[in-house]
Amino acid sequence: MQLAHAVSLVRSYPVAYFGQEDDSNDDPRPDRSRGRQPESGEELHYVVEVWDDKGSIVEQTLAITANGSIGYAAYYEATREFPARYVTLRHKKRIVARWNAPTN
Repeated sequence: MQLAHAVSLVRSYPVAYFGQEDDSNDDPRPDRSRGRQPESGEELHYVVEVWDDKGSIVEQTLAITANGSIGYAAYYEATREFPARYVTLRHKKRIVARWNAPTN
């Protein structure tokens, strides 16, 4: 699946959750936990957000993930999907990447 298609799938739902896979499980069955809501205590620190035209409020949260690589991939694709909008990748409360930041 292409990343552009993955982001458009994310946009069709309110929020996409991506948890970390547990490599210690040798169970050959497919991981049924993908796409699930996070359990309490699971830390999903990376957030991709698209802001309104003025850059004053978050209009849409595209992805929430525990993995920085997935977060950055979703952020990168969001910058291509919304080139004229302010897009941010946050790690906890800190903005680690921003696209088209508003001029105040």
